[in-house]
Amino acid sequence: MKIVVIGGVAAGASTAARARRLSEDAEIIVLEKDAFISFANCGLPYHIGGDIKDRDALLLQTPEGLKETLNINVRTGHEVIDIDRQLKQLTVVDQNLGQTYVECYDKLVLSQGADALRPPIPGIDHQKIFVLRNIPDMDSIIQQIDAGASKAIIIGGGFIGIEVAEAFRQRNMEVELVELQNQLMPPLDYEMACDLRYHMENQGVQLHLGSAAKKFVDASGQVKVILDNDESVVADFVVLAIGVRPAAKLAIDAGLTIGNMGGIKVDSHMQTSDPDIYAAGDMVEVTDTVTGEPTQLPLAGPANRQGRIVADNIFGRTSQYRSTQGTAVVKVFDMTAGSTGASEKTLRRLNRSFHKVYLHPSGHAGYYPGTAPMHVKLIFEPETGKILGAQIVGYDGVDKRIDVFATAIHAGMTVFDLEHLELAYAPPYGSAKDPINMAGFIASNYLRGDLNFWYAENFPDQVSTGILLDVRSQMEYAEWSIPGAINIPLRELRSRLHELKKDQPIYVYCRVGFRSYLAYRILLQKGFENIAMLAGGSKTFNCFCRTVLATGKPGVPFVSHAEEKLAEMPEALKHA
Repeated sequence: MKIVVIGGVAAGASTAARARRLSEDAEIIVLEKDAFISFANCGLPYHIGGDIKDRDALLLQTPEGLKETLNINVRTGHEVIDIDRQLKQLTVVDQNLGQTYVECYDKLVLSQGADALRPPIPGIDHQKIFVLRNIPDMDSIIQQIDAGASKAIIIGGGFIGIEVAEAFRQRNMEVELVELQNQLMPPLDYEMACDLRYHMENQGVQLHLGSAAKKFVDASGQVKVILDNDESVVADFVVLAIGVRPAAKLAIDAGLTIGNMGGIKVDSHMQTSDPDIYAAGDMVEVTDTVTGEPTQLPLAGPANRQGRIVADNIFGRTSQYRSTQGTAVVKVFDMTAGSTGASEKTLRRLNRSFHKVYLHPSGHAGYYPGTAPMHVKLIFEPETGKILGAQIVGYDGVDKRIDVFATAIHAGMTVFDLEHLELAYAPPYGSAKDPINMAGFIASNYLRGDLNFWYAENFPDQVSTGILLDVRSQMEYAEWSIPGAINIPLRELRSRLHELKKDQPIYVYCRVGFRSYLAYRILLQKGFENIAMLAGGSKTFNCFCRTVLATGKPGVPFVSHAEEKLAEMPEALKHA
């Protein structure tokens, strides 16, 4: 059998390697139009910033290495320009020799990935405007910095844009970032992205959110970016990081079926509409794990798994790709953001009902040095408690928890299951009540009717008809409070219940939600019926309604029954 793979990075290399492990006799050819195969494209920003010192560390494999170890014929600089499905042959341009030849196949695998978007904006072809998709792109950007560039403009606030912004700041450059939406990291919900916004501003990145580049103009060798609000910014060069589009032209020209999202339509075996052609990676359309909707998610993990599944099916093993739930994590200077499953805005778009909780546990035991609060959002079904999505932004332990949530979603678990998970604990790594357990406790309490929430996005309208009750200490209240709130510290609440009216709604809040939960339970059992506590406390409030506490720096960690003592620490009340 002769297998030809078009594209030699994640999915393509995975397909070829797995195919060889399944058959020593198959002829396997990989055709890659660029000069590099199987390189670590996710590591490109980290070489620019200097975290990865050795450029060669990004080159995971070479054509020579694959020939020696797996007997795979890898041809770089070979671009396929046509597929003849009837004759089962390809027209290939050897860019090294400037020659065109024909290559036949028994089974064909398309794994060309995705192309960086370059929209038809006037001036987009300026020589100082770059993208970052491969090694040559990275080399070109580094060349600009090494030549003395001191300021860059990044268009796009997603994964690549944020990672590149950090890399440039590590190179002591001025950085301005332009993002069309009113938030960074569009896959996250707005309030979760706010923590990242505050932190990036604190790290010296100037943000232009809710803005778009309207025009690029040469400015004596620099680039002037004119925004849609007619403001303009100038820098030594620009990096476009506004997303990618499936590299599907070859498939379209060959008449293969394309999905509504623009990617190649495949079945669970990664087979296209042609039984002898498979496709995998960033160029295919997949099914969303939670919503069941078709989606297009360019992620390295799914690409590698899909490549393995392609090879299995070529050799008669009926492996199936199930779905993609979009589990992702990103480093943002000192912070980490992770997400998995459906976001609130996705569920709202699909008119699906849900509940949500927020919490701010520490990455590990609060009394052990080196931790900070994280911001956790858990989304679940109202009727069953089935987990629909999770998002976390914090400093330590974020990746561990988002992976647990991702596993729980894949397994179809509920918030009640989270209460019973037994997770590794030692003070440097976690807490006896892990953040995962705590999320389960809070969500389960809500579904059981043990508490009720009010939400910061509904301020001030929701609380306008009742009493807004701050149960933090007098010191915390004096430093800052939500406008209109009265202060009865939790420790005094039982003796001051007479100051509250039972016929008025009471909206309780504290810093993270723990003291307000205790207050809620006291009030409920003392005959107050119309009570709600602020979901996520003032820390979540700061993400909807920015206050002076939203500095982009970590606050003190949360320790049950010791919050007021911790609030007395130096600078503790200066940050959310």
